[in-house]
Amino acid sequence: MFKKAVVLLFVAVVFLLLSSCAGPSRQVTRLQADETTDISGRWNDTDSRMTAEAMIRDVLSRPWLQEFQMKNDEKPVVIVGTIRNKSTEHIPVDIFTKDMERELINSGQVSFVASAQQRQEIRDERLDQQSYASMETAKQLANETGADYMLQGSINSIVDSFEGQKAVYYQVDLELIDLEKNTKVWLGDKKIKKLIEQDRYKW
Repeated sequence: MFKKAVVLLFVAVVFLLLSSCAGPSRQVTRLQADETTDISGRWNDTDSRMTAEAMIRDVLSRPWLQEFQMKNDEKPVVIVGTIRNKSTEHIPVDIFTKDMERELINSGQVSFVASAQQRQEIRDERLDQQSYASMETAKQLANETGADYMLQGSINSIVDSFEGQKAVYYQVDLELIDLEKNTKVWLGDKKIKKLIEQDRYKW
């Protein structure tokens, strides 16, 4: 009887050890791409999308746009310049830039030109066409559309934490600059504040 109890106890211990080595279970749930999710409290795709939508909506509602259209009788040409990440965490700025580009283009209120990196690749292709494409299909050099305005900005953050609580404050600042006159025609900002709480944990 004692031997049997020892064997059962040994089997139970081995089973527990094997179970602990197996690691935690994982479940994956598919979500809508535009569904709000905030797991870690850090900057995420929802922050990027909502900030881009709010700020582009604001810039397109300001006087500079109507003044340009009345003076020139055409849409202004806009380009998104450098958006600097000055926050305390890694933020994929390219995603935020693309979110803003999409909102600008889809608004139908402005024309949009390619980024500096894209323009260089396109210029290389045009130069290549001068040698290898037919005269009828080769695209002309020095015939690009110049931008009227450039959108630049930065993402900053402040973190305040104590024991199990952490407050994270983000501020996105954007400026629209007249490329010919170097004047700022619009300044905008978007603020986001999050409170993250964790039991029995110190940051």
